[in-house]
Amino acid sequence: QVQLVESGGGLVQAGGSLRLSCAASGGTFGGYAMGWYRQAPGKERELVAGISSGGNTYYEDSVKGRFTISRDNAKNTVYLQMDSLKPEDTAVYSCARGRGAALYIGFNYWGQGTQVTVSS
Repeated sequence: QVQLVESGGGLVQAGGSLRLSCAASGGTFGGYAMGWYRQAPGKERELVAGISSGGNTYYEDSVKGRFTISRDNAKNTVYLQMDSLKPEDTAVYSCARGRGAALYIGFNYWGQGTQVTVSS
């Protein structure tokens, strides 16, 4: 059974940084794409960043240049470095494991999420 456990969320002032981590277990990690989703109150969940098994990346327009996704296959962990945070980045952030190696295939496992709150 695939399990994804996020950590690193918290409260930060606008302009600050946070680094989220997601530890995966229960399945092969290196052969799958990974991603980070977020959901703010009253809004739909959205994919903010993704990384394929080969290292190709995707970023949602509003986070380009501020967020960086990376993965450490030896540690079965994916990271999301978030810089220049804005109040509109406030949301529950969840990591996800892909259906396969490529990003376009989509995701089928999600973690419970970690709260990120950015104060103005």
